[in-house]
Amino acid sequence: MHRVSVSDLTPARPKARSAATTRPITLKAMAVGVALIPLNAYWIITTEVVWYSGHPTVVSLFFNAVFQLFALTAGNMALRRIAPRVALHDGELLAIYSMVGIASAIASHDLAQVVVPQVGHAAWYATPENDWARLFTHHLPEWLTISDRDLLAGFYEGGSSFYRLPVIRAWLPSATAWCGFIIVLLLVTLCFNVVIRRRWTEQERLAYPVIQLPLALVSDTPTFFASRAMWIGCAVAFGLEMYNGCNVLLPALPRVPVAAQRVGHLLFTEQPWSALSGIRLSFYPFIIGLGFFIPLDLSFSLWFFYLAWQAQGVIDAALGLGGAPGFPYPAEQKAGGLLALGALALWSSRRHLVDVVAHVAGNRRFSDEDREPVSYRAAVGGLVVGSAALVAFAVAAGMSLWLAIAFFALYAFIPIAVTRLRAELGTPVHDFHHTGPEQLLTMSFGTRAIGARNSTVMSLLWFFVRAHRGAPAPHQLEGLKMAEQTRTSSRHMLVAVVLAVVVGTYAAFWAYLDLAYRYGMADSWVSWFLGHEAHSRLQKWITDPTGPAPIRLLFYALGAGFTFTLAAVRARFVWWPFHPAAYAASGSWTMGQLWSCLFVSWAIKGVALRVGGRPAHAVIGRAMMGLILGEATARSIWGLASVATGLPLGTGKW
Repeated sequence: MHRVSVSDLTPARPKARSAATTRPITLKAMAVGVALIPLNAYWIITTEVVWYSGHPTVVSLFFNAVFQLFALTAGNMALRRIAPRVALHDGELLAIYSMVGIASAIASHDLAQVVVPQVGHAAWYATPENDWARLFTHHLPEWLTISDRDLLAGFYEGGSSFYRLPVIRAWLPSATAWCGFIIVLLLVTLCFNVVIRRRWTEQERLAYPVIQLPLALVSDTPTFFASRAMWIGCAVAFGLEMYNGCNVLLPALPRVPVAAQRVGHLLFTEQPWSALSGIRLSFYPFIIGLGFFIPLDLSFSLWFFYLAWQAQGVIDAALGLGGAPGFPYPAEQKAGGLLALGALALWSSRRHLVDVVAHVAGNRRFSDEDREPVSYRAAVGGLVVGSAALVAFAVAAGMSLWLAIAFFALYAFIPIAVTRLRAELGTPVHDFHHTGPEQLLTMSFGTRAIGARNSTVMSLLWFFVRAHRGAPAPHQLEGLKMAEQTRTSSRHMLVAVVLAVVVGTYAAFWAYLDLAYRYGMADSWVSWFLGHEAHSRLQKWITDPTGPAPIRLLFYALGAGFTFTLAAVRARFVWWPFHPAAYAASGSWTMGQLWSCLFVSWAIKGVALRVGGRPAHAVIGRAMMGLILGEATARSIWGLASVATGLPLGTGKW
């Protein structure tokens, strides 16, 4: 089986250069990125929270960032003709793209959109029936939550304004604390990315499939815009998305069936096959195009293992095991697989990491360390100090020291795994729901031993461990990769990334609070669900405390062991078609919506390589980039129209 991915479409990798020979990122470019971030946050919160549509942050390539890069590139082409001194160079355009991407990840479903509604959820939704006041509200830190219902009324009921002094005073302590926590968390992941950058980018030369379209759009602009195949793909995807989006305005207009449609209940009606009733089919051009750039063995493994997960349900029904609570424990299997992927990523980089530690200890020197964004000593120091600050935050909130250390130590494997997954393979989705460290901790020690106070603090930290669809860490490393690819100052790119982290965090909170007090979040399904999810689970932990769960631990270990086995066999046999990363990644909810798109892209790419070879792969690759760009542009137009008109326009979620 071919493992060709993006080599024909990727600009030639530059040779390593010193910091002195790279192009700077000007203050002008960074100012453009900073200016776009608040507008971008407002766009995302409006579409994803207020209208629950579009959802740019649930797939690995954010279409809102692609659209903004496309618009900037087109405008920059004109500037190069009429005012070349004002125009931006390639690296500056990609720095802005990276800033927008990181800020989008912060404003996403799996970060700011979860933490903001948690601040006042317990106070607003506590009732005599759920008994939250007695169970856990007294464990909630005052500096992280709001308990005054009068000040929360505008947030949930709307028709008010955030810009009132009592409201701002009420939100200031908790918003400041949570923003500080998020900034430190993301600076810790940035420090690790600085440490690992050389190994993954220069030594292993990972492909970074997710950034191939931005690189081609900016670094190969004349050829890209001259490609007929690209424009054909763009026109098809743009036309489909714009036409289907009109259905909101003209409900009688029939839609072209590209969105996910449930078909399993029509095909499988009898036991045990009725366990497949939830299977869906979709044919999104954006996902088909994105799937084309991942290795064939991964795209095959993703849809194959998705069907394998469904087969587990059939076996369960056939053997009559439905009475066993949780069987076959898919969340535990996926969590074990994800932890194993993080361990494999560290193991494959162990020699480089040992060299870095030796260098920091003074026993080894990197002669060309000036090429790094910052020195390894600074990166390792930031990693250690930042990690200690995260633990101290959790302890100050009420978590036991040993549990806080264990919590963040286990969590560290997740951003490492997701970042490696994107850098090496570029999977279109990586939503590892319910695979956070609290899962392993509660099944290992039991909720009874952990206690109500610890459980309450873990629930407050639910926002960054719930799922990882819009994880910011991969965007940070991809920004450094794009700087290396375009011979742009990595130190300046680092500054741009830090700016995006800081400005993006505060912008996300501002946009959420502004929109909440205008529209009211009690009627927002997203806000209610993301706030209620952690609190209802906490209620169950306290009212129905449990001990250790050896069966769940067994399936956790089975998931990790199976992933390690797949990796070992793959390393031993080149022909082995099953990729270890696909086992955990294919069991997600989003993969259930998109697996058929990956089947289509796998089939197209396989036929292209076997029949037409690399030339056909290159031409079709341009068409696939067009599919991505066309749907990204149309979805962005609908999203911006929603912001401007206050109406839920477009085709909705993926």
